[in-house]
Amino acid sequence: MALPVAFFALFFALPVASIVARGLRAGDSWRFGGIAEVVGRPDILQVLWFTLWQALASTGLTLLIALPGAYVLARCDFPGKQLLRAVVTVPFVLPTVVVGTAFLALLGRGGLLDDLWGVRLDTTVWAILLAHVFFNYAVVVRTVGGLWAQLDPRQEEAARVLGASRFGAWRRVTLPALTPAVAAAALMVFLFTFTSFGVVQILGGPAYSTLEVEIYRQTAQVLDLTTAAVLTLVQFAAVGAVLAVHARTVRRRETALRLVDPALAAHRPRGAGQWALLGGVLATVATLILAPLAVLVERSFDGPGGYGLTFYRALQSAEASGGTFLVPPVEAVWNSLQYALAATAIALVVGGLAAAALTLPRTSSGRASRAGRLVRGFDALLMLPLGVSAVTVGFGFLIALDEPPLDLRTSWILVPLAQALVGVPFVVRTMLPVLRAVDARLREAAAVLGASPLGAWREVDLPLVRRALLVAAGFAFAVSLGEFGATVFIARPDNPTLPVAVARLLGRPGELNYGQAMALSTILMLVCAAALLLLDRLRPDRSAGEF
Repeated sequence: MALPVAFFALFFALPVASIVARGLRAGDSWRFGGIAEVVGRPDILQVLWFTLWQALASTGLTLLIALPGAYVLARCDFPGKQLLRAVVTVPFVLPTVVVGTAFLALLGRGGLLDDLWGVRLDTTVWAILLAHVFFNYAVVVRTVGGLWAQLDPRQEEAARVLGASRFGAWRRVTLPALTPAVAAAALMVFLFTFTSFGVVQILGGPAYSTLEVEIYRQTAQVLDLTTAAVLTLVQFAAVGAVLAVHARTVRRRETALRLVDPALAAHRPRGAGQWALLGGVLATVATLILAPLAVLVERSFDGPGGYGLTFYRALQSAEASGGTFLVPPVEAVWNSLQYALAATAIALVVGGLAAAALTLPRTSSGRASRAGRLVRGFDALLMLPLGVSAVTVGFGFLIALDEPPLDLRTSWILVPLAQALVGVPFVVRTMLPVLRAVDARLREAAAVLGASPLGAWREVDLPLVRRALLVAAGFAFAVSLGEFGATVFIARPDNPTLPVAVARLLGRPGELNYGQAMALSTILMLVCAAALLLLDRLRPDRSAGEF
């Protein structure tokens, strides 16, 4: 745990504490009395209530819509499966400003629903909820599906032989095994929607505001750092409470599982019910995910003189953006790839070590040792970057990392470090259910046969978690590509990332800037899909005997 603890202390706790301290200090004194005053304001209470209930509603709706997709991608074998898995992950990397614009084109004035049926959903909570499902569909599909694909289907078949119905066998055998993964996915979705910023700001209008939106407004527009610091502390408290409940309830349900090769568990759809489920999932993906993405692609080709490559050609020139960039916007593609690869490597090392340490075995009496409780307490802390304002983290980097030996403001590594903060929780949450499902007796048998602890991990754990490791790498890479909130504050003007470049182009008037933003968004989608397809193809084929 030494490296994960040091990483979070230096690059998360220190920056956040610095910005909060600056907001709560007045000279040599602290303004703690202002906390109750800020929290008690009616407008702040309304923001807190909306933030909480929309996050709960978004989480429930996402699970309801995405769990069938997790089953289809885990248990069904059909042509185009790998492409579908990559497609559903693409929305997760898109900047929120782009997604908001795409949903406005579908749900707003003059959008698809308005043209067909005269229905508008912009400035309503339904637009916010649907956009949140669009973003987080992949979180459930890949987190839950990653474990579901490795569960031994023969256990459920045995329950059926003993007289259980299909639903009864699933409820008594499969659902308890999936509970840790479902809880992990629900936790991540809740944290992302609890701190939602761009979606609420663009689709909700002035009537709706989350904590994240209010922190940004107080920091960047009103310049009230005290209120922003108090709201950040409220975020900490709320997220900490959710993480404590998650750790206390879910940990008790985790048991060793028999994991098999995903290729052995998948099969062609059987019967009308499974074919109907596959059709429903494909229809959901087409309506909820492909339609907004299709809008982006269509607008990237719709130039002043008709459809063509006008906007893509303009990306090759810095002058075409009206002085928005010091370099051609197309260079943002290469910058993003370099940053994302570095951030993925950092996230895999830090998150992999943390996940391995969090599998600390219980004592013979079944109760966790004191060291085990401390380690699992850090499990909750690892999720805090997903529940803290990206605005706070970005400003904190600029304030805290400006003096030797941590003067990193001009270093290229600053961006990957910020992106890895968001990637580490996904690595941990993806690998933990699989690591904790490994039967400890396998490691003990390897030790009896003379294997060292490292050798036992290499021969027992690594073959079982290799697929989860690749899924985690895909998530970390995708998150790094699309990270915007913190990167926008620390990315250098001559080295913009794709999301930062898109946001800058959208912030300037003119059809050319807007079209270039759509073109860069399309490139971002293609890069993400290609990376995820490559990871799926790199997954090794394994035989049942190796499991």
